[in-house]
Amino acid sequence: MTYGFIGTGNMGGALARALVKTVSPTDIFLNNRTMARAEALAAELGAHCADAETIASSCGCIFLGVKPHLLPGVLAQLRPTLTAREDKPLLVSMAAGVTIAAIEQAVPGSAVVRIMPNTACAVGAGLTLYDTNSAVTQQQLDALLRDMAASGRLEALPEELIDAGSAVAGCGGAFACLFMEALADGAVTCGLPRAKANTFAAQMLLGAAQLALESGKPFGLMKDEICSPGGTTIAGVRALEEGGLRAAAMNAVIAAYRRTLELKQ
Repeated sequence: MTYGFIGTGNMGGALARALVKTVSPTDIFLNNRTMARAEALAAELGAHCADAETIASSCGCIFLGVKPHLLPGVLAQLRPTLTAREDKPLLVSMAAGVTIAAIEQAVPGSAVVRIMPNTACAVGAGLTLYDTNSAVTQQQLDALLRDMAASGRLEALPEELIDAGSAVAGCGGAFACLFMEALADGAVTCGLPRAKANTFAAQMLLGAAQLALESGKPFGLMKDEICSPGGTTIAGVRALEEGGLRAAAMNAVIAAYRRTLELKQ
């Protein structure tokens, strides 16, 4: 299957970098409103640049990576080309707040996959939530999942839950970066060189996440196993509790979710 990307920003670029690990770069076509960005990515990956019309008329799978408010205009422009095709391509949308029904209305008869990926897809450690409409064949879906396997974990989720899932799986990457930065700042305050502080914070979070996934243990139990009575870790946990870390993290996810709902209006 040939793949086209309309929009090669941070998210589109991350998926293209993952895809090239399983798909020949000669089967990947890139387009962006600022073509210099698509050209730079094409040079990096060995892929092709193409205009949106060419992608719409020829690619078997088309990733829609434009901003949500721009997507209706892009689909309106491409609708005649897409609806004229006998071999219906997959339209894979990563636009936050844009439903499968909205894309079906914009391009009647289309096969739609709605995905919510995160930027860790670029290094094979991502999480992509997805749902499809009934026009997507099992063969199409199997091919897409196989070719995206190098991006990380792919999780089917009913569309009505994707917004909630994205608030933690997608937006949470930025929240984690804030947390890592804060931990590193604390270590620098204690005298650790910045480069080592950054590495230690990132590796610690990576290890904790991997242990959680592989062990299946509740986060609270993992925390308890690290905290010795009267020890250093429980002193730090108390400081985090006093600072309202849990409430702040919960409120961040809820705020991201509510903003997604606002984008649908």
